[in-house]
Amino acid sequence: MKIYLVGGAVRDRLLQRPAGDRDWVVVGATQPEMEALGYKAVGKDFPVFLHPDTGEEYALARTERKSGRGYRGFVVDADPSVTLEDDLLRRDFTINAIACDEASGELVDPYGGVRDIEQRVLRHVGPAFVEDPLRVLRAARFMARFAPLGFTVAPETMQLMRQIADSGELDALVPERVWQELRRVLGSAQPSAFLRTLHDAGALGAVLPELDALYGVPQRAEYHPEVDTGVHQEMVSDIAAQLAPGDDLVGFAALTHDLGKALTPQAEWPRHVMHEQRGLEPLRALCDRLKVPLDHRQLAEAVCRDHLNVHRIDELRDGTVLELLGRCDGFRRPERIARVAVCCEADARGRLGFEDRPYPQGETLKRLHQAALSVQARDLDLAHLKGPAVGEALAQARIRAIAAARR
Repeated sequence: MKIYLVGGAVRDRLLQRPAGDRDWVVVGATQPEMEALGYKAVGKDFPVFLHPDTGEEYALARTERKSGRGYRGFVVDADPSVTLEDDLLRRDFTINAIACDEASGELVDPYGGVRDIEQRVLRHVGPAFVEDPLRVLRAARFMARFAPLGFTVAPETMQLMRQIADSGELDALVPERVWQELRRVLGSAQPSAFLRTLHDAGALGAVLPELDALYGVPQRAEYHPEVDTGVHQEMVSDIAAQLAPGDDLVGFAALTHDLGKALTPQAEWPRHVMHEQRGLEPLRALCDRLKVPLDHRQLAEAVCRDHLNVHRIDELRDGTVLELLGRCDGFRRPERIARVAVCCEADARGRLGFEDRPYPQGETLKRLHQAALSVQARDLDLAHLKGPAVGEALAQARIRAIAAARR
């Protein structure tokens, strides 16, 4: 029996990045032998064990053979005769197919992963890459993480991704798994690389058709020098990631704020009047399909519906500002307003040449919100009022507070 550290922990060590969970592969062992050593079996589809002391995962070396459609259609063989090289061959990318003998520190790199790390290339391990459609999403997610380090997708890997997209296999991905991958992307450093990679592979339309529809839709050049709405969306997502690192709530709302522009009749291009209202239907369809959590959905709807109102907040009447805060649920969920402000700033700055422009509207929104929030019914003399009059008196007091905060 031999034990090796594998996968992301080895890759991140070579990239000199903080490592996450450590995964181990065990060569030349059986399940009874592992259990006799105190390891606890937890795997359902293949033998995985928890270390009796550290709780880390140890998996028997295995091979996988395609047996059906989708990413679940595989037959697993974890016989003790399976070699380390056999196990590494089934992995997705060469940078993840490196093992380390922790006893000696020796690297086992049969498929050139170290070279690809040095050259900053994301490359598939072998032809079996096409058997798992999930690997298209994983490639795009890895690019969102590693593009800032200079990584690109190897041309031959991109060709296989296009082959998977053309095959229709992406339709077999379950919505929950798509959302799981997307959510991780939204907390990454460069979400645009995810969108661009999927778009270049012809896969974005199968996974996120509402986003794919934005590419090629023009906008007014005086407001959007980048012109293409898809490019604008890429820029907005990256600015949002800079403003709110790791916040997938902000990431999702920023990602979906302009879906309505894909529904603008071509005769109206490059103007997009009412795109905020038009965007709510595709946003809700996307959320329903991927089973997006309610918090993400509600913030995204608020940003989609009201981002233009926030842009022109200095022009809004005090009562209109109060209505905006109410629509965004800013009194029951006060933390939401700061996120709305971040998303709107990302929209304003996610334009060619606008990346470093100040966005004072965000601070104005938060200041007016705090002013309105400071007025509570318990602090007012409302004893003589009943029914709707109580709410109206509270609203008027909050409007006065908003007016005072503008000065």
